[in-house]
Amino acid sequence: MALSSTLAVSAFTELTGSSGLGTARIPAGLSRAVTLASGTGAGKADKVFQARRTIAASGTDDLDLAGVLTDAFGASITFARVKGLFIAASAANSNNVVIGNASSNAWATLLNATGTITLRPGTVLAAIAGAADATTYGVTASTGDVLRIANSGGGSTVSYDICIVGASA
Repeated sequence: MALSSTLAVSAFTELTGSSGLGTARIPAGLSRAVTLASGTGAGKADKVFQARRTIAASGTDDLDLAGVLTDAFGASITFARVKGLFIAASAANSNNVVIGNASSNAWATLLNATGTITLRPGTVLAAIAGAADATTYGVTASTGDVLRIANSGGGSTVSYDICIVGASA
């Protein structure tokens, strides 16, 4: 099975204000994209996991990146390296989605073992490794492979969309 991927993130702004006799406009943009060929080396990926998931009130969703997840065809996925991670918290959530700090076997190459990122409702997180980066975000089966996604509070569920692109070696 072949995989081709373009991982991208963009921000475009325009600041306007009065200047002399007219209006000044200062556009700015930051955009990065990485295109990955099919395979396992630098600039390549051969695995993808994507899903819409729901977490119970005060619950956690521990994603084992090495051997437990399945792809869209039902095949088991074992990531050795993560090239791109995209997580979008539903705008309809009442609670936040918290990423990181698994209680055991934490995947620590992005956030370290105890680091977290909080996504408020409607927030999107994107992390993309450079195409020439052969190391990327490594996954160590059995000791460093659990990505924790948690519901920050009680009373209601939270939903999130996730896409992980990576390589098996």
